[in-house]
Amino acid sequence: MLIKAKQGSLYQKITAEDAHWEHLNFCARTLKKEETWTQNTGHSEYCIVLLGGNFSVTSDKGNWQTVNGRADVFSGLPHALYLPAHTQFTLTAESELLDIAYSWVETDQQHEPLFVTPQAVQDMGIEFRGGDNASRQINSMLPPGSPCHRLVCVEVYTPSGNWSSFPAHKHDERKVDADGKLKEACLEEIYFYKTDKPQGFAIQHVYTEDRELDEIVEAHTNDVVLVPRGHHPVIAGHGYNVYYLNFLAGSDQSLAGSNDPDHEWVYGTWKTMDPRLPLVTIEMNK
Repeated sequence: MLIKAKQGSLYQKITAEDAHWEHLNFCARTLKKEETWTQNTGHSEYCIVLLGGNFSVTSDKGNWQTVNGRADVFSGLPHALYLPAHTQFTLTAESELLDIAYSWVETDQQHEPLFVTPQAVQDMGIEFRGGDNASRQINSMLPPGSPCHRLVCVEVYTPSGNWSSFPAHKHDERKVDADGKLKEACLEEIYFYKTDKPQGFAIQHVYTEDRELDEIVEAHTNDVVLVPRGHHPVIAGHGYNVYYLNFLAGSDQSLAGSNDPDHEWVYGTWKTMDPRLPLVTIEMNK
């Protein structure tokens, strides 16, 4: 399902109820300098991602401030702030314009706050995935194994004309092998898009193997695609570098999935990595 961006400072708001699923909620918003956003996380864990600008946060669990925040998502690595349940906080815009996105899910666990800096993202390892015209860059903020309950958060950069989230995969059934090792998690997923030119776009296909679900959508800057189930490959429109922010939550804090058997043969056929990668580096933050 495609959710178009709205007018105003709160330009995306999607609750789990809106999405007709169980876990994921999502918002994206802008604030002008010195504007504040005050919230109590209640029974949910939150992850806030800096898209552009700088912010500071004061809370009853600690205080944090971004330094060298990227100007926009095509100008450096991210900051992110994980806040546990039952946290009272106030976020203040420290730049002329602040752009943030955040997701939250209900939890019955209590974890420590986690402030993720561009250096921490660099230290976790910038991943180049795929190859040839399916090359893309992945920056992790809350990868599998993070000290939280359900949330997973990564961002992906796909160069102009390339395929992404391909070969197609899904994560909508929890499966374990004979030894109890997780083979596939049951996850809800949000794709939040930006492009490096205002007229840019991506094409996303969301489908099940029996085609009971079979949708193709055109996503533009600030649009959201909901992936409740099924495979979900992406193509960056020719001439436009595409960014998407992924939030996932479900049965496991994991990205375990299953490939579409029709396209699994593509693995191992790539010859090179796209020389345009990386599209963003930590040097851009400075």
